[in-house]
Amino acid sequence: MKPEAHNLNRNILLAGLGLLCFLSFLAGIGSGPLFDVDEGAFSEATREMLVSKNYLTTYLNGMPRFDKPILIYWLQLLSVRSFGITEFAFRLPSALSAAVWAGATFAFVRRERNETEAFFATALLALSLQVSIIAKAAIADALLNCCLAISMFAIYRYQREKRRSSIYIAFAAMGLGVLTKGPVAVLIPFATSFMFFLAERDLKSWFRAILNPTAIALFLVIVLPWYTMEYLDQGDAFIQGFFMKHNVGRFSGSMEGHSGSLLYYVPVILVGVMPSTTLLLSSLARFRTLVADPLSRFGLIWAGFVFLLFSLASTKLPHYVIYGYTPLFVIMGATLARSTRPWLHSIAPAAMLLLLAALPAIAQRLLPSITQPLVVAQVQGFLGEMAAIRFPMIMAVAAALCLLIQALPRVAPAIRLILGGAVLTMSANFIIMPMAARVLQEPVREAALLAKRQGLKIVMWEVYYPSFFVYSGSLAERRQPLAGEVVLTSVDDIGRLGTSERLYEKHGIILARIPAEPAPR
Repeated sequence: MKPEAHNLNRNILLAGLGLLCFLSFLAGIGSGPLFDVDEGAFSEATREMLVSKNYLTTYLNGMPRFDKPILIYWLQLLSVRSFGITEFAFRLPSALSAAVWAGATFAFVRRERNETEAFFATALLALSLQVSIIAKAAIADALLNCCLAISMFAIYRYQREKRRSSIYIAFAAMGLGVLTKGPVAVLIPFATSFMFFLAERDLKSWFRAILNPTAIALFLVIVLPWYTMEYLDQGDAFIQGFFMKHNVGRFSGSMEGHSGSLLYYVPVILVGVMPSTTLLLSSLARFRTLVADPLSRFGLIWAGFVFLLFSLASTKLPHYVIYGYTPLFVIMGATLARSTRPWLHSIAPAAMLLLLAALPAIAQRLLPSITQPLVVAQVQGFLGEMAAIRFPMIMAVAAALCLLIQALPRVAPAIRLILGGAVLTMSANFIIMPMAARVLQEPVREAALLAKRQGLKIVMWEVYYPSFFVYSGSLAERRQPLAGEVVLTSVDDIGRLGTSERLYEKHGIILARIPAEPAPR
């Protein structure tokens, strides 16, 4: 990276990139309670592993959890053993995985292109709203994306250079991905590489790679031990639960109400890559130019396959499409490096911040039409939090700052765009997400800690908050409570239980004791 290209010293730029990754991935990961359902479920399964010392099969609330393979739980377990049962410990493996993901992206683009594009691609990755969220979440997706990126980079390198070492790296990364989230870690690289090698008229090399006995052996050494032992331990329940339900079932049918149209992921991507949304659209407008370039062509195949695969799947969740984001950041990095008017792309994050500034007014207007008591309580909680910190003013100032940065003298326009985009991402990381945690999850944590202090045995009814198990350090039956029992429920359903003694209530979450039946005379 030539210093004169951006009027800043190369070392300052690289230090700034490191700071950006730190703020997006690591800073504040222990400051807020775990989010349900996913963070709570992963963390509780790890806590139960720690308690039971069963390091083979994961359990959630005492029942086998076949949702995901073992690797993320092992990494969380190592972290918890080192730092204790804390939010920081549960989230640290994801944050470190995101850092490795960013580092791999920088190294790959610097080798294939140049350091300037590597800087921009990595910065855009770190700034992405969705990436920064999963990087700070105690779930498997940051680790999976890291494995996918490394395997795909190695595949591209192999096609260009035909080095066997690239095959081994790809298969090892796929093996770790399969230990993280299952067959998707093989499906995406195999399908993408087949289409790319076909486009390059190089299928002979593709077959030579996938049939490499050493690479296959390496993959099997990584994958087979746990999968074999898990099957021997759990038998057909593992096959049905993991492969049939949580893999085949997600594509053949909608699970847990997570469905959507074929266009479901279009708005997800437009918001997910923010603050780079208009930069993405500008990049895709150069489709013919992109297709003519081998690296961009590879990236389009990769991103396009992921988009099509999960658009056709019956179960849709926002984070699925992130598996195809890495090549988009590489493409956008190249676009930004060549852009003559990058300041135009600052309009999108500024507009998003202004929309956020209008949220309290919008919520107040919609509040009378909301009929669900829990949602009403949560909206009122958000309104209270926003009023306390003067949220509209903060977001309006952030929007103005995003635009004013574009007028900074002696700083290149592309760098100003990165700085302006950082205003949006940091606002989300350090203002919006903590506020959401206080409203949605702090009541669960406080209720759980109360139950722990008082030694209460809890029944969970009509709600599902796995983080409650983490904070209370105990399990709970999920059923309608009986007389004399203590129940965790919501304002939606507490009235159906008749008279109760409310031990705790906040933002619609209620911990209550059901009166004991009078003793017979």
